[in-house]
Amino acid sequence: MRITLHGGGAVAEVVVDVPPVNALPVSGWFELAEAVQEAGHAPETRVVVLRAEGRGFNAGVDVKEMQATTGHAALVGANRGCFAAFAAIYECEVPVIAAVHGFCLGGGVGLAGNADIVVASDDAYFGLPEVDRGALGAATHLARLVPQHLMRAMVYTCRTVTAAELHAFGSVLEVVPRDRLRETAFEVAAQIAGKDPYVIRRAKESLNGIDPVDVRRSYRFEQGFTFELNLMGSGDRHRDAFIARNNGSADREPGASPTSSADKEVGGR
Repeated sequence: MRITLHGGGAVAEVVVDVPPVNALPVSGWFELAEAVQEAGHAPETRVVVLRAEGRGFNAGVDVKEMQATTGHAALVGANRGCFAAFAAIYECEVPVIAAVHGFCLGGGVGLAGNADIVVASDDAYFGLPEVDRGALGAATHLARLVPQHLMRAMVYTCRTVTAAELHAFGSVLEVVPRDRLRETAFEVAAQIAGKDPYVIRRAKESLNGIDPVDVRRSYRFEQGFTFELNLMGSGDRHRDAFIARNNGSADREPGASPTSSADKEVGGR
């Protein structure tokens, strides 16, 4: 597992590379949170770019780790880790640009939804497979990307939406070919980095202060229902079924198409 921070300049880059699908174990979520916090706290940093290597941006939590761990430690750890990573992005002292390619599902929506700016490749798609995993969460962040009624339909049906659709809503700034994604993210970052850094940091603070929804409290409220589902047995039942369906399929591309109902290999969150 590799989560690397390339800092030391005006634009810091946090890169996630956790094969096969960037589904993060408990430790990975906390490591990601620490990298973003470190990047934003450095006085020379003016913008943070968050991106991933591999087949997709993020596939949520590592369901196999959760089911292989006795008791509830991994479930609690994943919930706390996701909370920490999402909060680190939202509360980063400088703007965060999420550069999304391929699948952005479950916890990936939490990361992108809490970013200040999203740029995406033309193969990117977004969704919450939580209902199919016996969990809930990150609707708080999906609601920052899509209109209210579409958000509800996506939660209930586990359908996905494309980067082009999000661009039409205005929640994705640019949609570009995958080979231009990093370049585009850095071009946007350079525009921000050219501004007065003190003013930009105060702008980030002020924009968070006028948000109509407290994303920390809202997401924590959602997480409470995940715990309830787990206590009632729904969580284990759906996670076990997920693992059984995908046993031996780690090399298959997650999701048949951007408009398929729910990606069958990924975890969510």
